Amino acid sequence: MNYFTHPQFSWRFIPVWRRNFLVWKKLAGSSILGNLADPMFYMLGFGYGLGSLIPQVGGASYMTFLAAGTICYSTMNSATFEVLYSGFSRMHVQKTWEAILNAPLTLDDVMLAELTWGASKSLLSGIAILAVIWALGLQQSWMLSLWVMPVVILIGLTFSAMGLVMTAVSPSYDFFMYYFTLVITPMVLLCGVFYPVERMPEILQNVAAVLPLSHAIDLVRPLILGHVPAAIFTHVAALLAWTTVSYWLAVGLTRRRILK
Repeated sequence: MNYFTHPQFSWRFIPVWRRNFLVWKKLAGSSILGNLADPMFYMLGFGYGLGSLIPQVGGASYMTFLAAGTICYSTMNSATFEVLYSGFSRMHVQKTWEAILNAPLTLDDVMLAELTWGASKSLLSGIAILAVIWALGLQQSWMLSLWVMPVVILIGLTFSAMGLVMTAVSPSYDFFMYYFTLVITPMVLLCGVFYPVERMPEILQNVAAVLPLSHAIDLVRPLILGHVPAAIFTHVAALLAWTTVSYWLAVGLTRRRILK
């Protein structure tokens, strides 16, 4: 059996998405606080702390520079945590997927629901950081900053798809530490969240150029700084490519794990 055929898409994923939403709504307060506290502390702590020592970065205050990166960082974290820990619980620990598959639904429907639910939760995180940016008056253009929201959706889809690959192959929660240590943390440090990529050695700049977080930041930061991003289609295409390949791989690996 070929598990890696093209993923099937249908509107049947919506009830599964709604089920995840209803479960999350019961614990929404603690969930939102957990997703927002870490990036918020980084943004305010580093922004005001290092910002008092660094006059400007790229023609903007360090707080504004960091705030744009924090939107992407927060969105990435929220999507990743959801599809890894919560998704793994639904798939392996709680056997929720197994129960759902007794209904007239396919595994592809469940996977699509997990992908879109992870992106939905990450959208909330991204918008929350954006709201703080608006409250502090860090954006240079209200109109351009509104375009951050569709970019956040794309970022959420990208990192949800990538996380689902790890969920598909993970034997336990402990396995996710490899992903955070070897993938997520290096991206945060290499892709320009805290400092310009141009400050790094050329070899690291070349590595960062292919990572999805770099493309996300290259779209979001100019919008916060009040100008249209350069090479928009290149960055969007790169994020779509990461999403497509990762989701295809995640669906195939999950089919092999559950349907074999």
